[in-house]
Amino acid sequence: MAGRIPRVFINDLLARTDIVDLIDARVKLKKQGKNFHACCPFHNEKTPSFTVNGEKQFYHCFGCGAHGNAIDFLMNFDRLEFVESIEELATAHGLDVPYEAGSGPSQMERHQRQSLYQLMESLNGFYQQSLQQSSAQQARDYLDRRGLSAEIIDHFAIGYAPAGWDNVLKRFGKQSEDRESLMEAGMLVSNDKGRTYDRFRDRVMFPIRDKRGRVIGFGGRVLSNETPKYLNSPETPIFHKGRQLYGLYEAVKNHPEPARLLVVEGYM
Repeated sequence: MAGRIPRVFINDLLARTDIVDLIDARVKLKKQGKNFHACCPFHNEKTPSFTVNGEKQFYHCFGCGAHGNAIDFLMNFDRLEFVESIEELATAHGLDVPYEAGSGPSQMERHQRQSLYQLMESLNGFYQQSLQQSSAQQARDYLDRRGLSAEIIDHFAIGYAPAGWDNVLKRFGKQSEDRESLMEAGMLVSNDKGRTYDRFRDRVMFPIRDKRGRVIGFGGRVLSNETPKYLNSPETPIFHKGRQLYGLYEAVKNHPEPARLLVVEGYM
C-alpha cells in the first residue's frame, strides 16, 4: 500500500505502462542500441545524457542523476503529486483508481471535479473566441496598448468575456444541472432578489491553470471605470487561490528548471 492506493494496483499500472511511449510523448527520444536517448529534460545540456531503458522500464540521466520509473517521471516532468501521477496513468489505461475504503475522494467527487475541469476548458475556449469578435475591439485595443503581442495572447490563452448579463448563462446553462455546475465553478452569481447572471462581464479574461495545465479559474480585467478593476474566481472544488501562482505553468512549460522566477503583482 502506498498512501491510500493498494501497492498491487500500482505495480499492475506500471506493468501496463510503456515508459518509452510515455516519455517520448513529452521528450523526443532517439534509439541507440537497446536504449533510447535524449537531452535531459531536467537540466540544460547539449550532449544527450538522458537514457530510457525499455526492458527494465526506468530512465536515468548520467548528467544530473535523475532516475526513476513512469510515476517518478510524471511527478518530475509534469509536476504532479504521487497520487496525481497514478491517476494520470490510470486514466490513460481507462482504469479507476481503487482507493482504500474510507480514504481518498469518492467516485462522485472525482467525477464532479472532472466535469468542472471540462467546463472551465470550454469556457476558456468561448472567451478566446469572443476576443476575435468585432464586439471585442476595445479589449484588443487594450491588450495592444499594454504591449501584448498575438503570440503572448495565444500563449496565455487570453480571452474576453462579452458585455451583457447572461452570455455564459445562455450558452452553457440551458439545463438546470448545467446552471448548477456553473454556480459551483463560480461563473454565475445570484443576488438577493433571486436573479442569476454571469460573474464576468466585459472583461479581458486570464485563465488560471494548475501545474497540469488545467484551467481552474479566471481573472478578469475590467475595460471601463467600474470596480473592482480585477475580479477573480471565488474558491471552488478545483480552485484555491492561495495554492496557485498565475503563469507558473506557462513559465515552466518550456523551461522545466528555470534559473530564477520573478514574482510580480497582477496578470500583466
